[in-house]
Amino acid sequence: MSENPEKIVVDSELIPEVLLKVIEAKKLLSQGKAKNSSEAARMAGISRSAFYKYKDGVSVYSDESRDKIVSYYMTLIDKPGILSNVLNVLSNYGANVITLNLNIPIDGAAPCTISFTTGNLKCDGHTLREAIRATEGVITCRNLKERK
Repeated sequence: MSENPEKIVVDSELIPEVLLKVIEAKKLLSQGKAKNSSEAARMAGISRSAFYKYKDGVSVYSDESRDKIVSYYMTLIDKPGILSNVLNVLSNYGANVITLNLNIPIDGAAPCTISFTTGNLKCDGHTLREAIRATEGVITCRNLKERK
């Protein structure tokens, strides 16, 4: 192998079964369905040696061109259930939350930043922000940064 190997996109139907099983084992590990690589390999139906041989060389390609990461900065009233209601709105509109940072409340209001992917959104950003702003206990909501 060369020092800087090329990345190649190949249809999964053309890939040898062992490589697909290595990907499956990696997924089992990352999702916590397997406790260790030995268990993941066994569950995927491959040997440990095959897993270790290929684990660093195969991964699933995700088309990130359709997914943007958007961050909203909000100020929430410090009452139980407010953050949960905001998360429900995001979920109902198809946002996939990837980070959430809720700071300590000061004077009854807590600053909060939520980042999410937009690949499965069922509406535009303006509609989503307005739905969050309309949620009881949300004082402010603005788009911090949008990036591809």
